[in-house]
Amino acid sequence: MIKRLTIISLIACTCILGTYAYSSKFYLPNLPIESVSKKEVVQSINKASDPVVKIANEDEHDWFITRADQGEYRETLKEMIGDQGWEFVTQDGSGYFFEKGDEKLIVTTKMWTGKYVMVKVPQDWEE
Repeated sequence: MIKRLTIISLIACTCILGTYAYSSKFYLPNLPIESVSKKEVVQSINKASDPVVKIANEDEHDWFITRADQGEYRETLKEMIGDQGWEFVTQDGSGYFFEKGDEKLIVTTKMWTGKYVMVKVPQDWEE
């Protein structure tokens, strides 16, 4: 009887810990920002109808998340920045270079997981 109770207790503890681990998204890689949790970031993109979602403003940068979608995010990113009057110039690695008159803007991306890409934009890009 004690063995059976011990096994049931272990199974219950494993289920509780497993549920907590999954819901907290601890298994995802660390975020490049500290002001939001992994869980909040994933929820924001999953609830959004827009392909790119702003998740934070930290260290004088706006941070966005988008789905990787086999690289299709690149055109969405160019369109989002272009809608603010910036003209796409070139891409070099994870950097996207834009110009507006004499101003220059560098937007960087970072693959966060196989499904999501983080986008870092200097905060005054919308002016």
